[in-house]
Amino acid sequence: MAIHARRADETSGLIHHSDRGVQFLSIRYTQRLAEAGINGPVGSRGDSYDNALAESFNGLYKTELIRHEGPWRGHDDVEWATLTYVHWFNHTRLHGEIGMQPPAEYEQEYYSQTIPAETAGTQPKKSL
Repeated sequence: MAIHARRADETSGLIHHSDRGVQFLSIRYTQRLAEAGINGPVGSRGDSYDNALAESFNGLYKTELIRHEGPWRGHDDVEWATLTYVHWFNHTRLHGEIGMQPPAEYEQEYYSQTIPAETAGTQPKKSL
């Protein structure tokens, strides 16, 4: 979903979280991540460097949605509620660590102020 929600130049540097399941070790899966410019997990087995953020989100998701809004009638209900929750989490929720604004808005502002790598260093120098 993250790949489809961003332009191709915005997936560079994206990190994919995995629980080290067998599907994440497949050659085809790894190739698809590389084609999209997405890095694999950054930690090694047994450390928490690539896991802490994902586990924190999973805890919020379970507490705020799954347990609070259930019981669920079926997979379709959970899938729709999850899509709605992720959209709210990224586009509506105010985040205190980034100035009480939604993460998607903060990201958009960041990219609007950042010089693309292709043009970095090609900007005319200003005279003092």
